Amino acid sequence: MRLSKIVLAVLIVVNLSVAASGMEDVRVAPDGRGFVLAESGAAFVPYGNNFSVVGPLLDDDWNTTWPEVEAGFRDMKDLGANVARAHLQFGKFMSAAGTPNTAALEWLGHLLGTAEKAGMYLDITGLGCYRPADVPPWYDSLDEAARWKTQARFWEAVASRCAASPAVFCYDLMNEPVSPGGKRKPRAWYSGELLGGFDFVQYISLDQAGRPRDEIARAWIRQLVSAIRRHDQRHLITVGLLPSMPVHCHMSGFTPSTIAPELDFISVHIYPERGKVDEAITVLKDFVTSKPLVIEETFPMSCEADELEQFMIRSRGIAAGWMGHYWGKTIADLERMRATGKLTIPDALMLDWLRLFKRFKASHM
Repeated sequence: MRLSKIVLAVLIVVNLSVAASGMEDVRVAPDGRGFVLAESGAAFVPYGNNFSVVGPLLDDDWNTTWPEVEAGFRDMKDLGANVARAHLQFGKFMSAAGTPNTAALEWLGHLLGTAEKAGMYLDITGLGCYRPADVPPWYDSLDEAARWKTQARFWEAVASRCAASPAVFCYDLMNEPVSPGGKRKPRAWYSGELLGGFDFVQYISLDQAGRPRDEIARAWIRQLVSAIRRHDQRHLITVGLLPSMPVHCHMSGFTPSTIAPELDFISVHIYPERGKVDEAITVLKDFVTSKPLVIEETFPMSCEADELEQFMIRSRGIAAGWMGHYWGKTIADLERMRATGKLTIPDALMLDWLRLFKRFKASHM
């Protein structure tokens, strides 16, 4: 009886949230190639950006940036986006191995409310350890089993907070995880390759111990998915994968065909290189499974904007969604900076992307 009352209470909260926001849950389409809205059955194409404003990371200074966050959601919506990818840092959300940070979960609740108000869905990416200085020393001292256990606890806390919100598109278990080939040094959980001061790649184990790499990946995914499903049966689950390489294939150890049964859809990060659009399409096809495929990260970082546009156009029918980056400056902001000679190279790339983002939505979706 008590369980039935709890389930009923959750359903009431869910229905009230949907009614207030007008947002429907996103489901995998019956043909397994894309997405639909749960109530209307209308097609849903995830189209948006990895989102950050003011600080380098979204959950930096979370008590002081709400006006900028709200403005960012409105700006992305005006550009034609329907999804924002929010990266949650492990060190901000876990005070100890089994203890979530209640202040961080409250911030997450505000983020959900802001997304609902804007009519934007969230791709909630967890377990971030991007800034080495923010990673708790105790976390990196854990062995594999204990680390997976506290990662599961992280996801239990996040899923419990997010379960009733209609603004969740998906949970992304981790950004660019790697399953080890061989044995790594103690505490060497990260690539050690900083990009703008951040380390975006994280190992899920330090010792292959004779196990197939993709089976380690599958076991890790299964444990974290189980943690989420204890609290949230509604929302989709994925993991943000590094691209494959034509010669070495899936160097991350996350083979799409092996892990797909554990996920609702596959996500991949592809930044085409100049003059290599054909190669980028080949890489993309290597991630096709029986589940929908989303390009969760792309950007004209290593190619011209027109080449990225060609990649995106040619990816239609293979990919079911696209996501780039948005850092809080609008097209108008960036054009004013250009007019006054204040546009930096990263800002110029962002201007190229936002123009492409708006043009692609108008012409090809």
